[in-house]
Amino acid sequence: MFKYALGRELNSMRSGAKVAVVGGVFVIVAGGVGYGGYNLWNGLSGNGGGTTTKSAETKKSGPVTPDEVKQTAEEFLAAWAAGESDKAAQLTNNSGAAGTAVEGFRSQAHVSKAVITPGTPSGVRVPFTVAATVTYQGVSKPLNYTSSLTVVRGLTTGKALVDWQPAVIHPKLTKTATLKTGAAKTAEIKAVDHDGVELTKEKYPSLGPILDELRKRYGAKTTGTPGVETFIDSGSDSVANTSLVTLTKGKPGELKTTLDAGVQAAAEKAVKRYGKASVVAIKPSTGEVRAIANSPADGYNTAFMGSQAPGSTMKIVTAAMMMDQGIVSGPNAKVECPATVSWEGVPFRNLDHFKIDNGTFEASFRRSCNTAFIKAIGPLNEKGIENTALGDTARKYFGIGVEWNTGIPSFDGKVPPSQGGETAASYIGQGKIQMSALNVASIAATAKSGAFKQPVVVPQSLDDRELATAQPLPGHISQSLKQMMRATATASDGTGRQAMAGLGGSKGAKTGSAEVDNQATSNSWFTGYADDLAAAAVVQSGGHGGDAAGPVVASVLKAR
Repeated sequence: MFKYALGRELNSMRSGAKVAVVGGVFVIVAGGVGYGGYNLWNGLSGNGGGTTTKSAETKKSGPVTPDEVKQTAEEFLAAWAAGESDKAAQLTNNSGAAGTAVEGFRSQAHVSKAVITPGTPSGVRVPFTVAATVTYQGVSKPLNYTSSLTVVRGLTTGKALVDWQPAVIHPKLTKTATLKTGAAKTAEIKAVDHDGVELTKEKYPSLGPILDELRKRYGAKTTGTPGVETFIDSGSDSVANTSLVTLTKGKPGELKTTLDAGVQAAAEKAVKRYGKASVVAIKPSTGEVRAIANSPADGYNTAFMGSQAPGSTMKIVTAAMMMDQGIVSGPNAKVECPATVSWEGVPFRNLDHFKIDNGTFEASFRRSCNTAFIKAIGPLNEKGIENTALGDTARKYFGIGVEWNTGIPSFDGKVPPSQGGETAASYIGQGKIQMSALNVASIAATAKSGAFKQPVVVPQSLDDRELATAQPLPGHISQSLKQMMRATATASDGTGRQAMAGLGGSKGAKTGSAEVDNQATSNSWFTGYADDLAAAAVVQSGGHGGDAAGPVVASVLKAR
């Protein structure tokens, strides 16, 4: 425990390292060339400086105590700040990895000074702030951030130890990543939208990881020159590096994207209403991605990389399959919509057990009748293709399951073969079906345009990459899908009517909700289009599709 009077400092004779109590908060400082000079460990741990040490200690067990948490955290942070990598490492449960990381803080990241301020412990977790100075080739810049550590009981020693994770040193570090300062691998980019408006991660937070990825892939293709930076080196060719501080600016190279600044701004604002939400907007006639937004904007592009059941938005594909297989002739075909139905002994029902008497296929689509889509598909059993027909349709007409090359990493959708009850579940977007907001937005865009255009974030001409292709929808299927999606968005009993009410022009929609194991409330899905813009959104635990995801999509479409 620290026992220094307020404002009093313990100064090193050799390094200038010091520990001070300022305003009741410990500030641990290692300044200038002070790394490794002062044996701060001894003064903190009670193993030196005239303090009596027990000759033997009884191995402790059970949860760590609040005092152990506080003392262990303080000792580790002090040793780290002083550059005492060996001593800091011994206070963790992985001394090898921890020692390398703490040493690299000085030798690879070139941190010349660090002020580390512990916060108030919360159980076994201790937050802290780092106010560091990076110095490289005569240039110094601040590097400020927050992180945290967790204290656990050592399995073999019984001592309280820091549970080592790379994120202790910096929250964006992983097991394969390192913190470095030096010449950047690629030039910075000045990303612009399709009209030349600049796109920055400060103004559009969701674009942060996307701009990093675009820089990694296309920085060398611009006319820019690299600068000197402090950055997270991902250690992987498939993961972009993350720039933290620019010490010496290079010349940014301009990179044109397909995004639209106005639509992106609307998307960013829309997803912020919810704790976990994603939205993607696409221009149906070209496949150009106009917006990508996530909440939280924490570095993972869920809108492109998410993989989860899309619920009844999948009925767009299922409807196309049913018409392609001759199960229904079109929107006016008569289909049964009972309150419940059974498939190979597995029961399925409609929301609130509603049913439609003497209804049409369009009525079941616009009201999202689950049982109609399951009951009507019985004839596929006779053809022996019921387990693969949906995936075949998804690939053939919607490009789902084919490798996409958007310009950044993406999950390309999954509609695998299934058996038994999972087959019926897949027809309503459950079972083994996995989609991202990107995939569902593309499905709606295909329905609007009548032909799949693989989504892109940068023009294909930039690198001549191969784009995925699919067959155009047959004319009667294309017209039928537009008619049923229009009814969903405009009819008095259409599930998408409320969300799409403020939109004019040619419009269509499909709602969805997906039940997830151990989740009390279903995920909310919604996809729709208005004129030449389509969008899809998912809100985690948002409930009905029109309640949460619907307003997100509508807000984005209004920005067209």
